[in-house]
Amino acid sequence: MENNNYKLAAWPAFVHAKCPRCRRGDMFATGMYGFKGQEMHKTCSHCGLTYEREPGYFYVAMFVSYAFNVAEMVTAAIAISVLTGSHNPWLYVTIILAIAVILSPFNFRYSRVMLLYWLTPGLHYHPEMSRDKTN
Repeated sequence: MENNNYKLAAWPAFVHAKCPRCRRGDMFATGMYGFKGQEMHKTCSHCGLTYEREPGYFYVAMFVSYAFNVAEMVTAAIAISVLTGSHNPWLYVTIILAIAVILSPFNFRYSRVMLLYWLTPGLHYHPEMSRDKTN
């Protein structure tokens, strides 16, 4: 029996970096943290969506990544101030730079995912594409 109301939730698909159109295929071929770096698939393995919509499309993701970085740095600075009460600028610089380096793979991945999910006009979820393929 086929379920015509088959829909996949947006947040779990976003968190697991699934295709924004079908929410089934993986966007990345490798894990977030690893020695091989992050490699993104060219197309969705389930619905065939081409992720890079045009040449240079993911340059826009740098702006999203920048916004993530600023939010993380401001949050870290406030947390350092509240937790330590220190006025030593080297403490702030050291901790904030360490956080920026540690979270850079996260920022890279989720800036691209966010760009495809919410910042690309005309790219929407199609529940009919989420269904299992039949032979």
